[in-house]
Amino acid sequence: MCGALFKKLKLKTTIVRAWTRDEENMSDHDEIKFNLVEREDYTLVQFDLENIISPDSLKSLAPPKVDGRKGVVLSGRGPIWLYCYLTHFYHPTKFIAVYDPRISGGVIVESHTPNHSVGDVIKVDIE
Repeated sequence: MCGALFKKLKLKTTIVRAWTRDEENMSDHDEIKFNLVEREDYTLVQFDLENIISPDSLKSLAPPKVDGRKGVVLSGRGPIWLYCYLTHFYHPTKFIAVYDPRISGGVIVESHTPNHSVGDVIKVDIE
């Protein structure tokens, strides 16, 4: 049983570099690392900022694609405007939640399904 459950979980790491300058002046200053963890009902999109990013980073940011038939849970330490951008980017998915470690769950912030309403909290396995 445990082996079957383990096979259902997929981990994919994508490194996306969001540059604030032209390619001739690239640096690692704005590197964002994304990790995708597939769950039965949602994809956990974790991000890690290697350094401080600037709003210009959004112009060239290309977050990883996910299965739109499932929801998305966003997790990571970043500026509010990055969360807003990611919420807009993943808008076509079934629902979007933001992970809150204080409640060990994801708060639904957008939904396209009657099964999840804005403000609902879903259990999220972050590991």
